Amino acid sequence: MVNLLQAEWYKLRKTNIIPFILTGPLLVLAIAWNVELDMEGTEGFQYIYTSMMVNLVYAVMFLPLMTGVLAAIICRYEHQAGGWKQLFALPTTRGKVYVSKFVIIISITLIMQLLYALVLLAVGLMKDYGEPFPMVLIVKSVLGGWVATLPLIALQLWLSTLFKSFAAPFAVNVIFTIPTILVMNSEKFAPYYPWAQPFAMMYIAEDKRDVFFIPWEQLLTVVGGSFIVFFLVGYIYLQRKEV
Repeated sequence: MVNLLQAEWYKLRKTNIIPFILTGPLLVLAIAWNVELDMEGTEGFQYIYTSMMVNLVYAVMFLPLMTGVLAAIICRYEHQAGGWKQLFALPTTRGKVYVSKFVIIISITLIMQLLYALVLLAVGLMKDYGEPFPMVLIVKSVLGGWVATLPLIALQLWLSTLFKSFAAPFAVNVIFTIPTILVMNSEKFAPYYPWAQPFAMMYIAEDKRDVFFIPWEQLLTVVGGSFIVFFLVGYIYLQRKEV
């Protein structure tokens, strides 16, 4: 398993994955730096307010789209010149191949989430927010957003093993990501829409009257259930995939 993880990371390095990883933090920096904090009521909540503004782009659009990009990239080599056949000829199981790819993607996503928190802290220090960094709330937001990407990653990994074209799974991801902000305004559909869950779990709100508030218990149940379904579908498909 360790050798498979090393091999997957080596292939990603050859595709210049580092710029993709840094895109998220740079986006956070650009948005956070330009957030206006002159509004009444932001005193003492500048980190939280900035995070909320950042997430309208980062968690709604960038994070879901990035899961599709990473999944497509990590399967790119296997779709070229009989790569799947060569990979399955190695002394390993298809299940381990699938799990190794999944672990690499969620690890990169976690790194991006941690960089998100570091950039938010750095912006606060540079702009002299003059308030303590809300570590508990930001960590909860960051880890919650990461957990919410697990079903999306499992779904996108399955699509990326299914389609040979790099563009096909990415196009599917774009189509379902675009309506996210509209879905988030629906109390009925928002908790169950996979592309809306990263924003919902990164949204810092305790007031049940808040327009985007969804109980964490409900979100975790839905995220956990959809993750199991998508992961098993992709895992079983790769076991039976013809090469």
